[in-house]
This record gives sequence, structure tokens and C-alpha cells, in this order.
Amino acid sequence: MFRFKQFSVSDERSAMKIGTDGVLLGVWADVEGDSRILDVGTGTGLIALMLAQRNVNAIITGVDISKDAVEEACDNFGASPWAERLEAMECDVRSFVSDEKFDHIVSNPPYFVDSLHSPDAQRTMARHTSSLKFDDLVAAAVRLLRPEGRLSVILPTECAMQFRFAAFGHLWLHRQLDVVTKDGDAPRRTLMEFCLTDKPLMPTVTNLTMRHRDSSYTEEYRKLTKEFYISLR
Repeated sequence: MFRFKQFSVSDERSAMKIGTDGVLLGVWADVEGDSRILDVGTGTGLIALMLAQRNVNAIITGVDISKDAVEEACDNFGASPWAERLEAMECDVRSFVSDEKFDHIVSNPPYFVDSLHSPDAQRTMARHTSSLKFDDLVAAAVRLLRPEGRLSVILPTECAMQFRFAAFGHLWLHRQLDVVTKDGDAPRRTLMEFCLTDKPLMPTVTNLTMRHRDSSYTEEYRKLTKEFYISLR
């Protein structure tokens, strides 16, 4: 059980465990003013829970193709202060149908393309693009977002350009955050926010360094996550 300031998350049944990627997307996605949010590949429901804490009005739906993950997300949602605004559904986003479109779609999507599959079938499904190709996620966003809606994702930096190619002509990059794990290293993760319309002339690109060379957390990262982590050692 992982305990945050306002909620706890169990990840015993979900193939993908609690990790920094989910936390980063949960604190970075701009959900101010959003009424309906869709979390694709919700897993334990961590990102959905973080967004529910940050936006006190949003109705948030998490979808996942793993039955175990959805059951665990439902339990985590039910134990949270925002149970009435959260739901998890066992569903493939490629066939997901909604009566209303969404203001924001967030996803920590599968990204392993050429690497060997894990012996754990559930973990393979959660992390390989054979279960959800980038093109499929882009198509789902175009289909399910409102005209002013946005898609926010986190990916390994080496996969970011591949995702941008998949989005080309369908979604336009609005914001980007390149994340450095330790000061002086190359970025390891990239967060991107896409819009359905080509509003900005140039996307806003910023950087975040998580740790100093001595492995202590930077003040920048502490400030970003202060509403969630009980403590950072």
C-alpha cells in the first residue's frame, strides 16, 4: 500500500506497479477547468486519483484492458475521498464509446516496441505497444475529445518523436516537459500535451531535474510533488 497525503493506492493485482512516471503525469497534466477526464490504461488508478485531488469538480473515468487492474482501481477509487467522481471500466479504448466527449485524456501508454516480451503476460500487455499502438491512442483521442480538448502523455524520451509522428496531422503539440533523473544526465522521460487545433505557433518546452548528483531531490521536484508525497528522502 502506497500512502500519499490524501489517499492510498494498492498495486498488488495490477501488472504495472506504482512508479515515478504516473506521479509525473499526475502532477503535470493541466486539468484546471476540465469537467470530464479519461485515463487510458489506468492500472491502479494512481493518475486518476491525483487528478481528482487537483480538480475538485472533474468526473474521471479510467479504462484498462486488464480485469485485475480495473478491480484494483475500483477498490482504490472506493477508498478515496472522491469515490463519487471516479469510475474504472474494463475496456479497450479502441472500442470505448462515450455519450459525452472529454475535456482531457491522459495516458501513461505502452511503449516497448522491439524489446522482448516479459514472461508475465499481464505485464507484457501493460507495457508493449502490441496492446495499444501510438496510432490507436491518437485515433482514440481525436474521436473522444471535445474540440478544445487535450491529450497528455508520458513516454521515454527516445519514444517521444515516434509519438509525435503518429500525432502529425491529427494533434498538435502544445507543451512539452523533458525530465532529467539526475543533474547532468540526458533526459529520460518526456511529457507532452497535444491539442486538436493548431493554436500555438511554437510549443512550450521546459525541463525538470529530479535529483542532484548526490541523489537528493531538487527543490523543483519537491515543489512539484509537495501536495502528494508525505516525504521525499
